[in-house]
Amino acid sequence: MKITDIRTLCLSRPHEPERQWATAGVRVPKADCAVTVIETDGGLTGIGEPSAYGNPPAIRARIDELKTDLIGADPSSATVAMPGADGRADAIPVAGVDCALWDLKGKIAGQTVAQMLTGESARPLERIRLYASAGVNYDWEDRPESVVDEAVEMAGRGFTAFKMRIGTEWAWADVTVERFTALLAQVTDAVAGRMELMLDGNCRLDEEQALFVGRALDEMGWTWFEEPIPGAQRDGYARLNEALDIAVTGGETMHHLDQVQPYLEEPAYAIVQVDAGICGITEGRRIGLAAHERGVPHCPHSWHNGLMAMANAALVAAHPAPRVLELNMAQGPLQWEILAAPPRIEDGHLVLPDGPGFGVELAEDLERRFPFIDGPWAESVR
Repeated sequence: MKITDIRTLCLSRPHEPERQWATAGVRVPKADCAVTVIETDGGLTGIGEPSAYGNPPAIRARIDELKTDLIGADPSSATVAMPGADGRADAIPVAGVDCALWDLKGKIAGQTVAQMLTGESARPLERIRLYASAGVNYDWEDRPESVVDEAVEMAGRGFTAFKMRIGTEWAWADVTVERFTALLAQVTDAVAGRMELMLDGNCRLDEEQALFVGRALDEMGWTWFEEPIPGAQRDGYARLNEALDIAVTGGETMHHLDQVQPYLEEPAYAIVQVDAGICGITEGRRIGLAAHERGVPHCPHSWHNGLMAMANAALVAAHPAPRVLELNMAQGPLQWEILAAPPRIEDGHLVLPDGPGFGVELAEDLERRFPFIDGPWAESVR
């Protein structure tokens, strides 16, 4: 069997006005998706989803360059090299190809990707606990308590964990850390005993603010504090992890072990969150195992669509100490409608398909149904 072509689908779906979400200083008017498709002369096809933050048309252009080295290759042994620590622009296209190769190899071998990752030494998870990743659409100038309602709604839908962000730009409404932690207390009280709670700072706080918020989270018993300060501030992450009981986490933009290793050695991360849509399955597995050796869990960032969720689910299912998988609650219908038959979600858990590869196939006519909308995924609102 030989690889005959590699294509990239560029897809979008506009959000209805009521579904558009805003955080920090941006509003998100649409959902984007890129899908890498590897075709063979044996009738089997591999599919993978690179992170749409990389700009789907730019991803397609780079994959069109990369594929010349893969066409004609045996997919069972074909690989694609993840660029070094300074090559993030290339990392996302490579991640899409890498994920699609794993899906294809699983189909050739008649095994799930998770089974291939664990080998015969262990049995991967069949169900993965999801956390509802939301809290991106509350406005500090218009009833910020709506995030409390959202947490209650997610608990009512069967989720046992919920992650929120820090809302619209604080300067617009003179938000202080005291006002913010009062809102966190409302969320805590609303779902007490029903949900684990996580906070994503989106790298927007300074270290002093993060320490204040982190101490409040410790008192409230939250599970993790994600990217509270800019990601390059490794020493700051180390100081926060030393000072706080809550796990301070990060790494979602990283694609290579060389980037992550210093944060493990410091130690600066209590949980690492590399994403298969950015680092691929191969490097994601390598990073996850390296972190595990140091006692650091891997809980992947997984913010876009359902095919990316399946790749990250394989990493979680095959991990020696699996925890949870992120499920984007703001992406809208595009998230699962790219798949012909989405996997089951039951009681806040993803039920992994038992079919080979990722166990899913693409729906038909995607480019006709979801034509790409030019422009960035987010637009400034002020």
